[in-house]
Amino acid sequence: IATETNCITEFLQESETQLRRAKLMEKPGLLYGVPVSIKDSIDCQGHDSTLGFIKNLNKPAAEDSVVVQVLKRQGAIPFVKTNVPQSLISYDCKNLIFGQTRNPLLFTRTPGGSSGGEGALVGGGGSILGIGTDVGGSLRFPAAFCGICAIKPTGKRLSKRGVKAGVVGQKAVAAAVGPLAKDVESLALCLRALLSEDMFSLDSTVPPLPFNEEVYSSTKPLRIGYYETDFFTMPSPAMRRAVRETKQLLEEAGHTLVPFELTNVDYVMFNYCVRGMFSDGGSSFIRKFKALLDFSRIRPDVACWLLPEKSREPSWMPKESLSQELWDSTSTPLTTSTFPPQDFCHQFIAQWKKLNLDVMLCPMLGPALGIGYPAKLSVAVSYTMLYNALDFPAGVVPVTLVTDEDEEQLKGGYKGYYQDWWDRTLAKAFRGSVGMPVAVQCVALPWQEELCLRFMKEVETLSLKKNSFF
Repeated sequence: IATETNCITEFLQESETQLRRAKLMEKPGLLYGVPVSIKDSIDCQGHDSTLGFIKNLNKPAAEDSVVVQVLKRQGAIPFVKTNVPQSLISYDCKNLIFGQTRNPLLFTRTPGGSSGGEGALVGGGGSILGIGTDVGGSLRFPAAFCGICAIKPTGKRLSKRGVKAGVVGQKAVAAAVGPLAKDVESLALCLRALLSEDMFSLDSTVPPLPFNEEVYSSTKPLRIGYYETDFFTMPSPAMRRAVRETKQLLEEAGHTLVPFELTNVDYVMFNYCVRGMFSDGGSSFIRKFKALLDFSRIRPDVACWLLPEKSREPSWMPKESLSQELWDSTSTPLTTSTFPPQDFCHQFIAQWKKLNLDVMLCPMLGPALGIGYPAKLSVAVSYTMLYNALDFPAGVVPVTLVTDEDEEQLKGGYKGYYQDWWDRTLAKAFRGSVGMPVAVQCVALPWQEELCLRFMKEVETLSLKKNSFF
């Protein structure tokens, strides 16, 4: 699978030594003998964390990241590092060092990103557990596109010490470390192992909250909010059907489903996500690319930042109506926040609690887009990035495959909410996807990863009963 998808960047030769050490452990850890793949941006001692930049080659990490240290103490065997898009700020997976990673289910499709190498390797059966990061959907896109499961925890639930960031210093959009696997139980096992005294002692900034087994194993009926669209990125027919069918399965299983009215996503994307991530006018992000003089080899959504101001036309900008306002507001560095993301978060939680919800069922962008399309469609991250801005735990579970009927509906009825270039391009990117997996997103309130996993497990179990293709 590594040859077919180009997902591995480096084999960790010391994994053989780690396996011998694991055999000598007095008390085998929860991940005893489990081979684990590691995203490029997560430090492993003696190996580069390149983020896809040539200038980061031959700069090996002095020590393991905290998450890798804990994995080893729990008996796991980190054995490879996996590919990422240059800078991590993309949901494709290509860079100038290692090239393009392909989707293991259909080689003309992207595996997602930025943990795309992980998605391809785990989805293709080359690894049973992967560790990646997520700052806008970077765990959830690869999982959804490659037909596997992943969870993005609350930003500070797991340590980020020794994990390289795409945009250094930004705090507006919460990044998180999390696992990818074929099934939800493997994700739960990984979090059980990581949420241990080892992690809390190695990084005192991580809240000492061990895995709550009682919440995860509970069988009480859930009160579940749901929505089919964010009214910003029109869902594909398969996305909408995935939510509807999952809602029906949950209701038949005895859970209560409550409509949730999602509003102002365009405002959130504009003010909190883009302005928040690039609140210095993008200067720290641009510096990473200064040495790259060949513009033809730089992603179009990045190259725009390196051009003279008047000729910048960023393809990621959210919709034509916002483009000029967005550029005007980000071209001048912001020294202080001029918008209150906490207010939006509190309003969102207030609506959640007014409906007395336990968890939320949401769409997940899918099916996998064609290779190269994510660079033109960064605007389509709205379904995932919302929960980075809110810093809620969110996971994805595959629930269905694209059908011929979905494809016909896409050809005849998908116009998008703005009917602009972005919407037309997204429609093209979805086409030709019959048989590709489509996931739903499962969300809980901050610090409730165990409840999120419990909900994901319920969705997985019900979907497997109905469908035999996963």
